[in-house]
Amino acid sequence: MNPVVELLLPLALAFIMFSLGLTLVLDDFKRVLTRPQAMLVGLVGQMLVVPAFAFAVARVWGLPPEMAVGLMILAACPGGVSSGLLTHLARGDTALSISLTAVTSVAAVVTVPFVVDLSMQQFMQTGVSVDFPLLKMVRGVFLLTTVPVLLGMSLKAWRPALALRLERPTGRLATALFVLIVLATFFSQRQVLIDNLDSIGPAATLLNLMVIAAGMAMAAAAGLRRRDQIAVATECGLQNAGLGIFIAASVMQSPAMTVPSVVYALLMNFGAIGFVILMRGIDRSAGSEQVNPASR
Repeated sequence: MNPVVELLLPLALAFIMFSLGLTLVLDDFKRVLTRPQAMLVGLVGQMLVVPAFAFAVARVWGLPPEMAVGLMILAACPGGVSSGLLTHLARGDTALSISLTAVTSVAAVVTVPFVVDLSMQQFMQTGVSVDFPLLKMVRGVFLLTTVPVLLGMSLKAWRPALALRLERPTGRLATALFVLIVLATFFSQRQVLIDNLDSIGPAATLLNLMVIAAGMAMAAAAGLRRRDQIAVATECGLQNAGLGIFIAASVMQSPAMTVPSVVYALLMNFGAIGFVILMRGIDRSAGSEQVNPASR
C-alpha cells in the first residue's frame, strides 16, 4: 500500500475534520430544529439526489464496474470541508453549509456503507455478505469524521479562547495538507488517470454540474431564500473526495476505484469557482438595478 494513502491521507482527513469541529457549536446542530425546511432540502440533496444522479451517470455513461463503484463511493461521501468557505464567497448562508457538512459527516457512518454496498451489488454483483468489509468501513468513517469533529467541538466548548486562536491556523494547515495529499495521490495514481481520464473526466464534470443545478432548483422550488439556495447547491457540488480516495484505496483496496474521487477532487473546484463567479455576478447586477432603477 502506498504510504501516502495508508498513513498521511487518513491523518490529514482527521485533522481537516478536527479543524471543522473548531468552528462548530451545539447551536449549529439545533438548526435542524429551528430551520427544518432548509436542513431537510439540503440533506435530501446531499444524501439522496447526489447518489441518485451518480448512479444515473454511471449507467448512462457505461462506466466500467470498478469506476462506477468509485463514482458511487464519491457520491456517498459527506460534503467537502471547503464548502463553507465557497458558500461564503458565493454569498450564501455559511452557517447552513457548515451544519449540513457536520450532519452528513456524522450520518456517513451509516449512509456510506449502505450506498457503497448497494453499488457493489448493482455494478459488480457482490455485496456485504460476500466481499464488502462493512465493519472496517464503519470504523474508518467514524474515526475519520465523527471523532475528530467531536474533539474539535469539545475543545471549542471547554477552551473557547484557545479554539479561537487555533481556528485560523488549523484551517489554513488543513487546507494545505489536503492539497498536498491530493496532489501526491494524483502523482501516485498517474498511470490510472492517464488510462481513464478520457472516460471518467466528462462523467465527473457532468455529475458536478447536474448536482449543483439540482441543489439550486430544489431549494428554489421549496421557497428557500437565495442564501439558502446557494448553500444547498454548493453542498451538493462539493464532496469529501479525500474520504472517497481513502475508502477506495484503503478499505476497498482498488486503485481503479480511487480514480473518480481523484478526478472529481480537481473538477469540483472549477465547478464551484464558476458557481461563485456566477452568483456574485448576479448579485452585482441586482445591486446595479436597484441603484439605477431607470435602467430596467
